[in-house]
Amino acid sequence: MATYESLHRQCRTLEALFDTKLTAYARLASSITRNNGDLEAEGSTERWKDLEIEVDELLEKLQEINDQLSALSSDTENPPSQSMLRAIQRHKEVYLDYARELRRTKGNVKTALDQANLLSGVRNDIDAYKSSAADSLLAERGRIDSSHRMTDDMIAQAYETRAEFGRQRTTISGINARMQGVLSKP
Repeated sequence: MATYESLHRQCRTLEALFDTKLTAYARLASSITRNNGDLEAEGSTERWKDLEIEVDELLEKLQEINDQLSALSSDTENPPSQSMLRAIQRHKEVYLDYARELRRTKGNVKTALDQANLLSGVRNDIDAYKSSAADSLLAERGRIDSSHRMTDDMIAQAYETRAEFGRQRTTISGINARMQGVLSKP
């Protein structure tokens, strides 16, 4: 049965490839959880989508090969041997395990992405609050500085007015002394 042999080889190759891709997909989920960084900057969202598509396609191909192997196992004209039936059954079990593992890993990735997005949103809110609080404080400081400048200007104006009154007093005192001198002369 050359068809069985080629399907069996394809199935084993797809299983190995699927295992590798699923491991990479699971690592991505753990790195997203561990880093809690900016997903867009890291490109994790795109990698996650690309890997998910690849893994889904591999699982689909694996299912097709398993369906073809199942069709061979029910062939009454050319019945497979017991070892072939056990191998076909084992491939079905591996496929079901991989499908279950993929669902679990997809859930983990979704949870990790949701958590990272939530944390990113919270960080952005905190930064925006800090920024607005800092802006408010800077604006308040500007108003206080402006009040201080106006007060300093008023005090300087008061000192200048006082000095002007002193000069006028001196001038008037001098005029008064001359007038007294003129009046006191007979």
